[in-house]
Amino acid sequence: ASKVYTDANETWLVWRIRESALGATAHPPGRPLTWEGWEDSAVPPERLGAYLRDLRKLYEKHGYEGDFYGHFGQGCLHTRINFDLETKDGVARVRRFLDEAADLVVSYGGSLSGEHGDGQARAELLPKMYGPELVEAFRRFKQIWDPEGRLNPGKVVDAYAITENLRQAVSRTATPPATEFAYREDGGNFPRALLRCVGVGKCRRPGGGTMCPSYMVTGEEEHSTRGRARLLFEMLAGEVITQGWKSDEVRDALDLCLACKGCKSDCPVGVDMATYKAEFLSHYWKGRLRPRSAYAFGLIGWWARLGSAAPGLANFLTHAPGFAALARGLAGVDPRRSIPRFAAKSFRSSFESRGRSLPSSESRPSVLFFPDTFTNALRPQAGLAAAEVLEAAGFRVSIPRRVLCCGRPLYDFGMLGLARKFLRRVLGGLREEIDAGVPVVVAEPSCAAVFRDELPGLFPGDSNAAKLSAQTHVLAEFLRRRAPGYRPPRLERRAILQGHCHQRALMKMTDEEEILREMGVEIAALDSGCCGMAGAFGFEKGEHYDVSMRCGERALLPEVRRAEAETLIIADGFSCREQILQATGREALHLAEVLTLARRGSVE
Repeated sequence: ASKVYTDANETWLVWRIRESALGATAHPPGRPLTWEGWEDSAVPPERLGAYLRDLRKLYEKHGYEGDFYGHFGQGCLHTRINFDLETKDGVARVRRFLDEAADLVVSYGGSLSGEHGDGQARAELLPKMYGPELVEAFRRFKQIWDPEGRLNPGKVVDAYAITENLRQAVSRTATPPATEFAYREDGGNFPRALLRCVGVGKCRRPGGGTMCPSYMVTGEEEHSTRGRARLLFEMLAGEVITQGWKSDEVRDALDLCLACKGCKSDCPVGVDMATYKAEFLSHYWKGRLRPRSAYAFGLIGWWARLGSAAPGLANFLTHAPGFAALARGLAGVDPRRSIPRFAAKSFRSSFESRGRSLPSSESRPSVLFFPDTFTNALRPQAGLAAAEVLEAAGFRVSIPRRVLCCGRPLYDFGMLGLARKFLRRVLGGLREEIDAGVPVVVAEPSCAAVFRDELPGLFPGDSNAAKLSAQTHVLAEFLRRRAPGYRPPRLERRAILQGHCHQRALMKMTDEEEILREMGVEIAALDSGCCGMAGAFGFEKGEHYDVSMRCGERALLPEVRRAEAETLIIADGFSCREQILQATGREALHLAEVLTLARRGSVE
């Protein structure tokens, strides 16, 4: 069957499917990994159908599976095959298949490679297509210019064996390194997780989407998701990078990674560099003293409790002349940044002291609002607005009985042992709600992402961790999917919507956009979205600050500066709001605040 697409939107979707084919066929869920090796053979277009049928028979003969896609109008086939590259017998079978596949395509008057280079992958097979006399001519020509064989040896002529130098040698080591995260989707094997990167290079784009903000501003391969994955692979191989987990080369490449999680969703094969970075740093800093900023920001859950106990004193010490510079120096904060102020009254204090004005609240369905550290200590108005929205939607809102923190900043510094302790306290503190299936709403997207992503990765066999992960929502997601009949208040205004990177990657922005449009808000949802602050990243002095600002200046900050005064700036992430405030002077609102103000009819 065939279909010609003329609608522009349908055409765009079809191209997206086509462009995702490599990633989609490389790691098919529930099926063995597939590999290149026979990925771009080509025959005359009029003979393609017969070639595909014969190639499929060859697959069946050797017990292989693989999907077909490519440039069929030009007779070029792309495919990845579930080769066994990890056993001696499997590699021998691959060799036999490739020999027969080469004979097959040549019999159709085709080419071993219709688009990619012959290089090492097919060089040994070239005599089948060109004949030994012409390959010998290739060799003599190369010898004229490279008599000592120093330029790209083993490629095209005097070739390596096609099953030599297999990358999979690292993944099949007898004892994979012990890791903090479980890597369940990769069989609990960190080296196998690194094999996810198949070199598509979608991370090497100048703009669009979330991945990869640091590459977008530096343009350096080592700052792309692909480059970092390759360096981690070389670290495990131990041939080029020999210091293992203590490698300064790998640390330097990961240093500018904003841990935005964009690659987890934007990368066609789901390379998860934020997790790999946290994993690496946990090993790199083991037994070492971390930078000051790691203790200042990584332990924000503890510092925030102290600051909330005496906010006036904390704000004086971080903002008064003389003291402010000292505080920034001690914390490793760039002098061009301002340390966020503590609220005069925390969310928890305000929530617990307000009257419970809903007489029939006991009959309402329950929802637990989780006051993350940022909302509780620094932006309580966003949490109070969220609680009000949930109550207006017909829910009885409660909060945890004791102060809990997900430990979000700990991951950015590789403090995974401490992060696990924080999460154990959360699991213990919410045990009743978890067992009862009470949904959990988190105002801060990055903290919701911890429960959705890091929690099951650190506690793979814990049923309560799995339940909490499934029960956790950001506000927009909960209102759209767990609050049947909810209708947001009307608000006919223009707004710039800045999506937090973790929300874009894990929860998506669809629910938020739908709520705002239903309200009547005319939204400009920014593509290429990282604000650049990325938690502590943009506060750290030197290159981190510079990269942070360059990320923000790519799209978000100029758009905010151009916006008219009555245009709302909406950003659920605390770090996004702080970047906007410090760089433009404009104050951004959480979606909950927009909903509450619209409901009261007092948006100004």
